[in-house]
Amino acid sequence: MSTDTISAIATANGIGSIAIIRISGDRAFEIAKKLTRKKNFTPRYATLSNIYDINNELIDESIVIYFNAPFSFTAEDVVEIQCHGGFIVAQSILKATLAHGARLATAGEFSKRAFFNGRIDLSEAEAIAQLIEAKSEDAAKILAQQMKGSLKEYIEKIRDEIIHILAYSEVSIDYAEEDLPEDLVLQIELKLKELKKSLESTLLASKAREGLMQGFKVAIVGKPNVGKSSLLNALLSYNRAIVSDVAGTTRDTIEEQVKIGTHLIRIVDTAGIREAGDEIERIGIARSLEAIEQSDIVVALFDASREADAEDEQIISLIKSDAKDKDILYVKNKIDLEEKFVHADIKFDMQLSSKESVDELVRALESIMNRANSSDEMMLISHRQINAVESTLKNIEEAFDPLQDQELEIFSFHLNEAIKEMASITRPFKNDEMLDKMFGSFCLGK
Repeated sequence: MSTDTISAIATANGIGSIAIIRISGDRAFEIAKKLTRKKNFTPRYATLSNIYDINNELIDESIVIYFNAPFSFTAEDVVEIQCHGGFIVAQSILKATLAHGARLATAGEFSKRAFFNGRIDLSEAEAIAQLIEAKSEDAAKILAQQMKGSLKEYIEKIRDEIIHILAYSEVSIDYAEEDLPEDLVLQIELKLKELKKSLESTLLASKAREGLMQGFKVAIVGKPNVGKSSLLNALLSYNRAIVSDVAGTTRDTIEEQVKIGTHLIRIVDTAGIREAGDEIERIGIARSLEAIEQSDIVVALFDASREADAEDEQIISLIKSDAKDKDILYVKNKIDLEEKFVHADIKFDMQLSSKESVDELVRALESIMNRANSSDEMMLISHRQINAVESTLKNIEEAFDPLQDQELEIFSFHLNEAIKEMASITRPFKNDEMLDKMFGSFCLGK
């Protein structure tokens, strides 16, 4: 790992009460002394100090904290400067650190150093990165546990069990003239099946709870003029979308974030789905179909004051074909008007008037999202981790036949591949390109 001393602003850009500049590396302490004109700092104590630029001109009065190696996030000497927030002060201090010999950190470089210095593994690094962008309180709790190594412990347990099974095979290869005892083959099979079952449960729970990590996406769909935009406005508590009696007013998808319960969700108001009248409307409808495909929850909205027609049939058919694996809420809107809508194939979850109250819908959405965290299964928090477990399962599955045929070299090959895949979740074999890509997605200063 490079011995360069790196520096970056660790807080978000913009006006705020404080900003934090982080310095890490062999020269961090030396740079801190030059910035403050102080001779020493007590490790892990906050010290009020003036900060000066390269020309000895005062920049700010700040809090300086020195973390001596290895007792820091990166396991290197680290200095954090807490200065007044704003657009200028933090940038001026950062500029001064660079003038004294630090290098501007790349995205995720502090976490990358923590990983290479053995301070954290990849599962903990990913938990840290995702905690910053957590979309729900439940997700934040799961990520906090993984920051403390809960996923690492689970992965190491699985990996150790595969190694234990592999040991039987490797020893038996040395005695290839003799057949394996039948009870030993049966024991290995049982252990592999238990591992397979455990990993499949983890994989299934992780995919089912993906919205918990990434943020749930809710698509409001229906034919034109059923009140989709009015419903969006009611959920947001302000007029975000234009509401009109003219069919096709919403010609593109509109996305907004809103907090429901403990979840920050993304609601998509889609263009009314029908036979398009022009190219722009056709594009809007295509995006609506894409929104349905990418959503976790579909709110299918129907107008209670109009009789069911061909456009309603089109919506129902679309939902049954393209949203069958989604959570679907069938909602009858405009019940404050004379009711005319009847359809034998739809069992409505609720009836409401978006002009009066959408509380019942809010409670239903919250219930669906809370259900996603009802499982006690260990959770994978990234596509990288999910892909690794899928590959592990594939190798375990492919190991059964050679075990039965006592082709132990092939059996051992698949188990070794499974071990490598599980290890990649926490501490992979050298793959600089993969690591650069992963850490490069982190925030600057993290």
